[in-house]
Amino acid sequence: MIKKLGPVAAAAALMVMTGSCQKTDVPGFVAIDGEYLTTGGDGSNWAMTGFSYNEQRHSPLTQINADNVKDLGIAWFADLPDARGQEATPVVVDGKMFVSTAWSKVLAFDAKTGKSLWSFDPEVDKARGVKACCDVVNRGVAFWKGSVFVGTIDGRLISLDAATGKQLWSAQTLDLESNGTITGVPRVVKDKVVIGFGGAEFGARGYVTAYDAATGKQAWRFYTTPNPKGEPDGAASDEILKTAATKTWSAKPKKGDWRESGGGGTVWDAIVYDAELDQLYLGVGNGNPWNHGIRSNGEGDNLFLSSIVALKPDTGEYVWHYQETPAESWDYTATQPIILATEQRNGKDVKVLYHAPKNGFFFTIDRVSGKMLSANPFIDGITWASGYDLKTGRPIEKPESRYEKTGKLYMANPSPLGAHNWHPMSYNPATGLVYIPALYIGAAYLPPVAPNEMERKAIGFNTGGAMAAADLPDDTNFVKAVKAATKGKLVAFDPRTGKAKWTVDHPASWNGGTMTTAGNLVFQGTALGEFRAYAADTGKQLLNLNVQSGVLSGASTYTVDGEQYVAFLTSKGGAFPLVSGYAGSASSAVPNIPRLIVLKLGGKVALPALPETPAYVWDPPAKFGTAADIAAGQSNFQRYCLVCHGPGAVGNGVLPDLRKSAAIADAGTWKSVVIEGVLKGNGMVSFASVLTPKEAEQMRAYVISRVHYAKTHDAGLGGGTKPAR
Repeated sequence: MIKKLGPVAAAAALMVMTGSCQKTDVPGFVAIDGEYLTTGGDGSNWAMTGFSYNEQRHSPLTQINADNVKDLGIAWFADLPDARGQEATPVVVDGKMFVSTAWSKVLAFDAKTGKSLWSFDPEVDKARGVKACCDVVNRGVAFWKGSVFVGTIDGRLISLDAATGKQLWSAQTLDLESNGTITGVPRVVKDKVVIGFGGAEFGARGYVTAYDAATGKQAWRFYTTPNPKGEPDGAASDEILKTAATKTWSAKPKKGDWRESGGGGTVWDAIVYDAELDQLYLGVGNGNPWNHGIRSNGEGDNLFLSSIVALKPDTGEYVWHYQETPAESWDYTATQPIILATEQRNGKDVKVLYHAPKNGFFFTIDRVSGKMLSANPFIDGITWASGYDLKTGRPIEKPESRYEKTGKLYMANPSPLGAHNWHPMSYNPATGLVYIPALYIGAAYLPPVAPNEMERKAIGFNTGGAMAAADLPDDTNFVKAVKAATKGKLVAFDPRTGKAKWTVDHPASWNGGTMTTAGNLVFQGTALGEFRAYAADTGKQLLNLNVQSGVLSGASTYTVDGEQYVAFLTSKGGAFPLVSGYAGSASSAVPNIPRLIVLKLGGKVALPALPETPAYVWDPPAKFGTAADIAAGQSNFQRYCLVCHGPGAVGNGVLPDLRKSAAIADAGTWKSVVIEGVLKGNGMVSFASVLTPKEAEQMRAYVISRVHYAKTHDAGLGGGTKPAR
């Protein structure tokens, strides 16, 4: 489970090397370098998305505290350009705020007044959106010595002048023909910008690359899965892949296996630098296809999927790894946020990392050795494993979870969306608690049954499972049960006891990330359009501010001229609203408003009133097609369209709800969109490479059948007939 190369013990004795030895003074900005990011400073700046290198998202500021947080109001706000998911944490340096938005755009504001300073649009080809598994989002920028760094959906890493927004350099870190996209945050360590990417579902081989921060020249690359041809890559990962990782994958080639798919293992979010040990930690993603029986013939643990991997930041050389979900088969990534801390164990200080990945267990891992110290559930009702063996570090799996072996339907908790996804969690040193935005979303897994699921396709997810089965049966009570079981929870988890100290239930899933402060506060936004503050020690709710739209991102806090502010983004988007269908529940009626909101004590600015939204009246076109046509249309819709337009064609206010689209009423219009790609500029590309005109028409018949179902049932389901708030 844990393998080491080289003298790891020596790593613990390394001197802290956090950047170049001299600061670079940039006019108008304090020198944000490795020395600064090691501590995060006095809290006046929020200089990186996780606040400091330990990524605790904890601010030392106390001006806003548990006694006066009820007086928070809006200081200023700014509407953002694209009504897609907004997942970035605002970065603030010397009174200037930098925010990345959908389609990888970057905006700069005066952090006190909200005045726009500059904007940058990388002009991403919107057709690239079809390769973004979970919306065209961006989780934030990095700031380093007067430069702002951002990754783009089309695979570029770009350096911008922080003062002007002018592009300084651009590195194409992904092949444009690849299925990868960048949605994560770059990290800058010792004058190197480190970036990964996503795209495992579409067929990608994961890697992380480091670039020189001043020039954009590549410094090193580390691959997280073996070379499909068995050849060296000329990369930092060559030795460990040859000596350890490759033997954990099936040796005999098989159609659709890892050699054909790339294996997955993309590092789409968590990349964390340990300044104390001079180590870099990668959170590695899921396999491709998900189905371990197809991906690796049911053989091997498949390193480094679903693992934490430690590297040397200067060279990318492997140090250690711990695999959280061996032989991963459920999309249980380890890419969720990583927090670094020091914990008392047996009377000694132990350098640990905290991790709450998709699989539902909270891990405490020794940062020096990579040994798993504890693994405890942070949600109830986990169905894939009963726990972990502390001697071997391996999960105690439940046999029925291996759908690829049983061939039977497996009802799972967590789902592929996880018990915790990308949403930031935070740690408060005073309470010793980690604040996790947890998810309760069930799912069904089944080996492929439909012909279009048996083989890899150029467009759409390639999971090796029966996505066509994801549609809900036409049973009102079943749909209501699914909606009721889908919820969220704020979990204040105590790593020392392995249990939650307190929790807060949310009626909807996909709530925002958390941020905590020395003012005994935890901040979190909700999917229902609220921004809340809780007492960090007890969980008592102290603030509930209506912000009109959902909150996905984590907040940041900072001071300008001695006054403390709290900043966050609103919107709907990301994976869950796109794929939830009826499970979107109460959040489906919340407006999608992309906006940056900044609060301060006594803030008096009011948001614009929401427009009146009349109840939607279903007026479906006439049904057509045979039962076989509609069934075929369902199968193809679930295979190619579900991940953007929802199971059963039920949209949740991000991308068009196709049941309400005028295109379904006319065969020619539908064909022009689905087959001819007339809306390519909006991200809706042609599906002619995987669908015939006849199959597209069968899909239209299926969508129309869902409109008729909605007309009859939606009022009873709390669905599309309700007006937005």
